[in-house]
Amino acid sequence: MNISTVETDYDSATELIYDLAEPCKKTDVKALATRFLPPLYSLVFIVGVVGNFMVVLILVKYKRLITMTNIYLLSLAFSDLLFLFTFPFWIHSELKGDWIFGNGMCKLLSCLHSVGLFSGIFIIILLTIDRYLAVVHAVFALKVRTVTVSFVSSAVAWILAGFTALPDFIFQKTQTKNLRRTCSLYFPHDTAETWKYLQALKQNILGFALPLLVMVVCYTGIIKRLLRQRGERKVVVVRLIFVIMLIFFIFWTPYNLVHLIFAFQEFIFENENECERSNQLDIALQVTEVIAFTHCCANPVIYAFVGERFRKYLCHFFQRHIAANLCKLVPFSPGKKLERTCSGIPSTGEQELLSEF
Repeated sequence: MNISTVETDYDSATELIYDLAEPCKKTDVKALATRFLPPLYSLVFIVGVVGNFMVVLILVKYKRLITMTNIYLLSLAFSDLLFLFTFPFWIHSELKGDWIFGNGMCKLLSCLHSVGLFSGIFIIILLTIDRYLAVVHAVFALKVRTVTVSFVSSAVAWILAGFTALPDFIFQKTQTKNLRRTCSLYFPHDTAETWKYLQALKQNILGFALPLLVMVVCYTGIIKRLLRQRGERKVVVVRLIFVIMLIFFIFWTPYNLVHLIFAFQEFIFENENECERSNQLDIALQVTEVIAFTHCCANPVIYAFVGERFRKYLCHFFQRHIAANLCKLVPFSPGKKLERTCSGIPSTGEQELLSEF
């Protein structure tokens, strides 16, 4: 059966193989990827694993998972760790120029990569809605911000992420080209164009437009509510909200825009210099993908470590287990035992948001 392929070593459409009279040579693109992507993704892997592992450690060691926010933060950390778990395999494949892990691992790792990516995005949506309810609809939040709702909504987010990853599990497979085995998307020829468009739309709608829309609506409501209140702390919260939205926009906009252009390029560009344009889009995807995937390093900072109590727990851990001199700037008595968060009554309103920030 004739097939079209979308080849990728990092679970993104980085090389579309067209039925051209003369094959498009992408030696420079592959050389660039081999030289720069492994060290960059290795750095993302190390920083991301350390940051998210610390989030899990602090939540388990110092806090009981009795609040919706804490449950979501733990789920987000697990999503990022699952996403990062696949990185060493893609890095090894790029360095060696060959996929040695077999077809089964190709499907499994591609699926896990996608599940980690989309579950993290869906959890961010839940975190945003959680903060919105705590501030704007405090009375209603008392009824819905429960442990049961937290676990159920997190489970739904993971299940939805699993469904979004099904195409990767079904169509991702090992291929051999020029004696080089790759782990690539491999669509049936008669539906290749349709699947290519659907993949791009899935990424742009579920992975970008939907969470951005939720952020704009919810954080706008939060800001309006906070601006009507007194207190200096609210200014810090408003600034942090803008930072969260700006970081999400900067990280994800370039990648999703290039991904969309890549998929629909035949409708955007004229049929001239196809090979050169394909090379340029490949490079653009590689660069923007690195930027987008560093979100797993930023998530622990903008969603967990910004909290004052969370920073104190982190500082206490470093003082007791790593190095006492690292936390001299933060007033804290080494002999004082930090209490675990154990109140069974969920807080509401501005106090909830301010304490988490």
